Amino acid sequence: MKWPLEPVRLMFVLKSVWGFFAVLQGCFVFKPTTKKRRLSEKKAHDFRSTSDDSEDTELRFVTCQSLWNQVKSETQRIQEDLNKQLLENLVSFLSRSHSNFQEKTTEWTCRMKFREIPTAALVLGVNVTDHDLTFRGLSDVLQDNITPYVALLEAKDCPGIKNLMQKLMGQLMNCDIDVDSLEDENCVQVSQNKIRCSMSSLTSWYESITKKTDSETPSKKRNSSSRHWQFPPVVVIFKDMESFTTKVLQDFIVISSQHIHELPLVLIFGIATSPMIIHRLLPHSVSSLLCIELFQSLSCKEHLSTIIDKLLLTSRFPFKLGEKVLQVLINIFLYHDFSVQNFIKGFQLCIVEHFYSQPLSVLCCQLVDIKKRAYSLSHEQCENIRRLPSFRRYVEKQESGKQVALLTNDCFLKEETEKLLEDLHVYHENYVSILRCLHVFTSSLPKYPLGKQIRELHCACLENRVWETKEYESSLQLARMLNKTDLVTMLQQCVEILMSSSGKEFDKAAEKLKEFLTQFQNLEAEASQERDVSVSSQKELQKKTDLYHLQKTLLELKESRRSKKLTKFEMLRFEVVDYIDSLVRKYLVPADDRTLHEIVYFNATTVLRGHLNAAPRTALHTALNNPHWYLKNQALKCDGGGISNKAPDICIVYKLHLECGRLINLVDWLEAFSTVVTAAEEPNADAASSDQVDDTIHARFIRAVSELELLGFIKPSKQKTDHVARLTWGGC
Repeated sequence: MKWPLEPVRLMFVLKSVWGFFAVLQGCFVFKPTTKKRRLSEKKAHDFRSTSDDSEDTELRFVTCQSLWNQVKSETQRIQEDLNKQLLENLVSFLSRSHSNFQEKTTEWTCRMKFREIPTAALVLGVNVTDHDLTFRGLSDVLQDNITPYVALLEAKDCPGIKNLMQKLMGQLMNCDIDVDSLEDENCVQVSQNKIRCSMSSLTSWYESITKKTDSETPSKKRNSSSRHWQFPPVVVIFKDMESFTTKVLQDFIVISSQHIHELPLVLIFGIATSPMIIHRLLPHSVSSLLCIELFQSLSCKEHLSTIIDKLLLTSRFPFKLGEKVLQVLINIFLYHDFSVQNFIKGFQLCIVEHFYSQPLSVLCCQLVDIKKRAYSLSHEQCENIRRLPSFRRYVEKQESGKQVALLTNDCFLKEETEKLLEDLHVYHENYVSILRCLHVFTSSLPKYPLGKQIRELHCACLENRVWETKEYESSLQLARMLNKTDLVTMLQQCVEILMSSSGKEFDKAAEKLKEFLTQFQNLEAEASQERDVSVSSQKELQKKTDLYHLQKTLLELKESRRSKKLTKFEMLRFEVVDYIDSLVRKYLVPADDRTLHEIVYFNATTVLRGHLNAAPRTALHTALNNPHWYLKNQALKCDGGGISNKAPDICIVYKLHLECGRLINLVDWLEAFSTVVTAAEEPNADAASSDQVDDTIHARFIRAVSELELLGFIKPSKQKTDHVARLTWGGC
């Protein structure tokens, strides 16, 4: 067997590769610079579909940006409204604790006697990714109204009490902290920017800063801290209490309790699971040092329902989500993270993808802009409209003369497009109102056949004709058995919904429901008269009579009950349910049946899953085996499973390693790599030079192999020193 390399060169290859393997076992940290990276301005030309002949790219980009800004501001307003009550309760709690310290009341003296620290246990739920936004809002509110001294601590930054004190004092003082000075308790201040981290130092700093504020002139003091008290509390927020180690929490609480009479400290525990975690992490001797008050945030499911109600079930925003896309986002929320922020990011992705991939999304705008944009459509965009499946179905239903005009006359098509988009806008307004009315009836039925949440009913109506489903039939049967009180309450709610709707078609419907309410009120008087008659008949039965007449009377009553007709209330109840059913059949038609729904509805479920439901192994295999898929470089395109010498080195090495077995010979691997790389460079080179591997190619091979090991495809083998073991098998 002829070796392609000399023994010395072979040893050099092996040592180099194993050297890289040894280096990769280390961990290197590169701290980022404080300078902000300059972001290049993104031009509208970057917002382009795969086809370069796409028109109105800039207008689509501006429309997408404007729509997202409106959605973003609306979501921020919703989140502020939902967290408003919670933040007000926390501010009230901190104000009470703060006022006790200010006034030195009896309660404060008693608390100081037992060295209790005011503590707020804030239960936020398991949606940990949303906690940061809540704590950021809480910090802003506290700094605006209560105290400028707020510190946010995370478990990953506080593995020990030294690190915790460093972070705490660093955030409060906005200066660099000398960690080594923690070991020396008698250490004095090193410099102006370096002080020792201890609770006594923090107390001294607080006393000096409050005295400095107190000694300022009244006008300057009024301008600088008019919103804060003379002795503002120091608020320490533990964002993820469950992640903190028990020893760190115990040490900090015990040390803080010894200085509570000098430092008005208030703790806020961010809890994701249950308040009982406080007693599991802290023994009684430590938890007794805390004066705990419990606060509960809004459920993440209620938060999601509000977001869907304000963003999707409204005619304010023209962009809509299809049933399958909405179901994907909801399933990710319910079965993965319960994160409302991730749901909003997914919604943002749908907006961007829709305007990016749909050329006709330029018409996905507000109602006032539809006419202008429809008449500015080019011939190519008119042809895109004619290609839409919903428009084809619409043309097939028209008479022959109109069909010819729609398919040949662009001006007539633009006028018809404007009318169809206006009809689609009216459809959305009517759809939302009737959907809410139907939800009023179905949300209180036993076992909730159509779902308890309105989002479930919305998905059912988008999927198909809801009145053809078994769940809808069972809901109608249950609705026909509602009692009078519930039915009247539901009708009143439906009247309020229809009256508040902007749709002009609901005036008659609202009047009809008011007539039903009036008829129910009239039934009460008649029911009272029937009640008097039944009482008199019962009194007659109670009179003394013989057995024959009593048996005859009972048989007559039994026969009358068998042939009993529906009462007026039951007939009116059936009439109400049938009328609601007629509204449902008229207005809750699925969006897929509406013409030009493709312009405003996003239905690309596969694209959304590809972005949100990550498959790292498949993506990695695709990137290494077919780099053209991501790089879009025609030079990298290979047919028949070949290996291009212009592909990245790691791709060449990866495809070569797929052809090997459990153990890979490094020398053979290097030789094959060199053959692929130099295939088109020196076709006329003599055989003698082919035995020598260029140093550059050698280095490239070492780097590629090291990268493969870092990705977990190979590892060093102890069986043979010149081999590596393959770790992955099978297709992806």
